[in-house]
Amino acid sequence: MNDASERIAYGRIPLMAAAMAALLIALWAGLARLGVEVPPIRPTLPLAHGPLMVCGFLGTLISLERAVALGARWSYAAPALTAAGALALIAGLPDPAGPLLIALGSAGLVANFIVIVRRQTAPFTITMGLGAAAWLVGNCLWLGGVAITGMYFWWTAFLVLTIAGERLELSRLSAVTERSRAMLIAGIGIFIAGLAGASFSTAGLRLAGAGMLAIALWLWRYDLARRTIRQHGLTRFMAVNLLAGYVWLGAGALAWICFNGDLTTFRYDLMLHTIFLGFVFSMIFAHAPVIFPAVLQRPLPYRPAFYAHVAILHLSLLIRIGGDLAGSYRLYEVGGILNLVALLVFVANTAASLARGAARRSLPSRPAQTAARRAV
Repeated sequence: MNDASERIAYGRIPLMAAAMAALLIALWAGLARLGVEVPPIRPTLPLAHGPLMVCGFLGTLISLERAVALGARWSYAAPALTAAGALALIAGLPDPAGPLLIALGSAGLVANFIVIVRRQTAPFTITMGLGAAAWLVGNCLWLGGVAITGMYFWWTAFLVLTIAGERLELSRLSAVTERSRAMLIAGIGIFIAGLAGASFSTAGLRLAGAGMLAIALWLWRYDLARRTIRQHGLTRFMAVNLLAGYVWLGAGALAWICFNGDLTTFRYDLMLHTIFLGFVFSMIFAHAPVIFPAVLQRPLPYRPAFYAHVAILHLSLLIRIGGDLAGSYRLYEVGGILNLVALLVFVANTAASLARGAARRSLPSRPAQTAARRAV
């Protein structure tokens, strides 16, 4: 790595650190929302659980990944603003500091995608750009005082469209016909049409759920993971996570269709966490061994131990969703606590693998070792 790329990589570390801080504080806030007695930080911090998770962690991470892909210094304004907004929420700065910074960061991501789409106008870049626009719409509504329960579907669209666009891009490597690819684009169109009406009627949210179900079914049927799951090591690990995520996306879509107007605790939890935890974190688990090295310019060697956080996540989510369906607060709480354990194990596994990769890099090469022994 040359000096310039080394400086750029080190410049990304504070942004990645802010994203990880947002994740950890969001987990603490999530425990408090579950009713678990945890050491107090600020009484109002549990209300920031969703914004910290979706915007502070995921928004910063996705914006940082896009900035790395663009390679322009100005493009880093998006993750920097989002990270600053997350830190404002953690510090308890008065409104609208946090929401405003996050909204500006999402506007920066939209600007990044305008450049990306102009460079490569394709269905997958447009889909991801629409995801960034959905995030901006949600953030503007939040900044304007709309409750998260009245705009969460825009934040959901940000993540679903971003991931669908990435998988649409990779579909070019498989034998997917243009007709099949058009089916996914049609599902995305139905999803977006439903979003446009979701703020005004439950029918809009139901239509969005139908579009999301179409996306999930297409990904399950045509995604490259259906082939790569037959391989071994990291490739198979990624495929397992991708396919499991598509199942959770389909479950979330069905919840939107069936319970779209019900915002009681259990139904709302079901509609959110099947997607934000089951789908989105399956995608993160799958791509972390690729994203982290690309962003930090540090290797993240795959280890079979990665399956630990995967297994805990899906088992805990089954318990939590079972509690939602049964109306059992105890199962809901136990599942939620185990969700946190899964994410902490993920963080620990990722840190351990990064450390192992750094240790390997620091070792001299075999020719250098041989020369050293001869010198002695």
